[in-house]
Amino acid sequence: MKRNIARLTELIEPAVKAFGLDLWGVEHLAQGRFSLLRIYIDGEAGVDLKDCERVSRQVSAVFDVEAPIAGEYTLEVSSPGLDRPLFNIGQFARFIGFDAALTTRAPMEGRRRFKGTITQADETANKVRLAVEDGEYEFAHGDIEKANIVHRHE
Repeated sequence: MKRNIARLTELIEPAVKAFGLDLWGVEHLAQGRFSLLRIYIDGEAGVDLKDCERVSRQVSAVFDVEAPIAGEYTLEVSSPGLDRPLFNIGQFARFIGFDAALTTRAPMEGRRRFKGTITQADETANKVRLAVEDGEYEFAHGDIEKANIVHRHE
């Protein structure tokens, strides 16, 4: 699946950059012959509905030619929002000091879900550190199944 995400990202990123936006991340959720392709875009001043529509049309045109997804799929383009998902180490580094929730691919000390403050993101070692209630944990980025910022509602 990772190779598939890399190929999709390779096709999507130029379409997003053409509008002066950044590709925040790509999720491809397959269920049988149907799937959902979710693209998160971001920009200096944020993104609006028009940005999402333009990127959606452009990506659809590219996919009509390249056909990288077999079967039927739904395409969603959106902003990462306040509770933004984190896809790479650089994004973790950008949010050091912020609260995050993450799920690991395999249990770590008997659990898979962790919620705490991002204290370190080492791009060289490809590791993330999270301070949670019962201590600090270090995760290899490849062991993280899913992660997102937890917005503090004040």
